[in-house]
Amino acid sequence: MSNNYWFFLLFVFLLTRCTVSPEETSKPPVLPLWNDGLVKESITKFISEVTDSNSANFVEVKNRIAVFDNDGTLWCEKPIYIPVELELAYVKSEYPNRPEWEEDRFFSGLAGDNLAVLNDYSTVDIITKIFSAQAGMKEEDYKDFCYKTLSEVKHRKYNRPLKELTYSPMVQLVHFLQANDFKVYIVTGGEITSVRTISEEIYNIPKENVVGSSVLLKYVSDENGTYLVRTAQLNSNNDKAVKPTNIELHIGRKPIFAAGNSDGDYQMMEYTLSGNGPSMAILVHHDDEVREYSYMHGTENAVEDAAVKGWHVVSMKDDFKEIFAN
Repeated sequence: MSNNYWFFLLFVFLLTRCTVSPEETSKPPVLPLWNDGLVKESITKFISEVTDSNSANFVEVKNRIAVFDNDGTLWCEKPIYIPVELELAYVKSEYPNRPEWEEDRFFSGLAGDNLAVLNDYSTVDIITKIFSAQAGMKEEDYKDFCYKTLSEVKHRKYNRPLKELTYSPMVQLVHFLQANDFKVYIVTGGEITSVRTISEEIYNIPKENVVGSSVLLKYVSDENGTYLVRTAQLNSNNDKAVKPTNIELHIGRKPIFAAGNSDGDYQMMEYTLSGNGPSMAILVHHDDEVREYSYMHGTENAVEDAAVKGWHVVSMKDDFKEIFAN
């Protein structure tokens, strides 16, 4: 045989060894909006193990529950919490119709965009006063107001509608979990109705998978029809130790994955990692003053105890390729 023939066989052999299969070329990258590193590796490893039926850490689909905080975890919470921006918009729109508010320092301050007035009230007091302002309002009207405000009011720094201020790497993580047969829930201190109005649109999370703070609703059936109205009575302040109790009340299964960003999520992450079986918790740390904000207030305990408690700290600066979608 000629040397050319042997060279031809060698060429064919090398070509078949180097060619990538169609399956490999069509396989999309995992979490492409996350930078490679320990956090991304830990997340993907955990999800791979709990979804592999041959793994010792395999978890049945019915028990693949993931819970995410919202403010500061899925969307921006600075310089003002978006739930507070919602209520500011409501107070401003209603102020001309409420002459009694002129003598109320809280409402008159908010109507004039004097946010310093909030420092004089506890979180519970603020929630109580805001909810009282909407007493008697039809729940459907409140839904319309929330969706309109989240769609039209723009963020004070980024000049984009509030509902667009989602962290795209975290939204991608939600979708990745869903693609691996996780049921993903939002467990937020924000008001439940407002988050439900946009959860499907911006996160692909069904509204029934939202757990949040709430007021008691009143059932009405009169000459105007049958409807629900909001009352001034706080039903649940879904924060800190209340989060695990509401997870049990609304979900009925303990999560195996949790994502938070503050001390308000401490107990939820702690609860997720309790007991036997595989579990994981991540803590989103705001340390990117260029692309977003850098702050520790309200997160000190969660960050300090992360290593001892076993939750992974996500550096927005180092772990996210982008913060907000273009």
